[in-house]
Amino acid sequence: MHSPAHPHAPARDTASADAFARALYRLHGAVLLRFAARLLGGDWHRAEDVVQEAAIRAWQHAAELGPATEALRPWLLRVVRNLVIDGHRGRRARPQEQVDPDITRLPVADGVDHALTAQVMVDALRDLAPRQREVLLHVYYMGRSVNQTALMLGVPPGTVKSRTHYAMRALRDGLNSRGMGS
Repeated sequence: MHSPAHPHAPARDTASADAFARALYRLHGAVLLRFAARLLGGDWHRAEDVVQEAAIRAWQHAAELGPATEALRPWLLRVVRNLVIDGHRGRRARPQEQVDPDITRLPVADGVDHALTAQVMVDALRDLAPRQREVLLHVYYMGRSVNQTALMLGVPPGTVKSRTHYAMRALRDGLNSRGMGS
């Protein structure tokens, strides 16, 4: 015996399951598909899914309903109708997702923006005078205070302040000229 293809399907051999499915689709498939598509407003893709689910349910009840019995078609039509109604109720109960059209244009963080920004920043820092780069390195990169930087560089704190001011202004101008300003 083979394991069933559907979790709630009765165990049966593959040959009889294939024969049942072929007979069901041959005898009832076109009628069921047109019926489902009509109920679904012409959505043939959803109609195919509904018919497939109805066929699985018929296969689960194959012992009571053979593919050629007269009772199968009305039973299948009722199952298709119920599946469409259940699907409609389910969609009404869950609000449809609204995709904001602007969301498709949002940038995705992939590291490229960060790398490009870093490169532009390095280039702008290279344009600074060595004393300006040095003071920015101590104050912003190493996180030192004005007094600590003054001690490290051997200059008065006022000099650190003015170098920092002019270095930041030159850096801002350099970034603006590269299209990176605010």
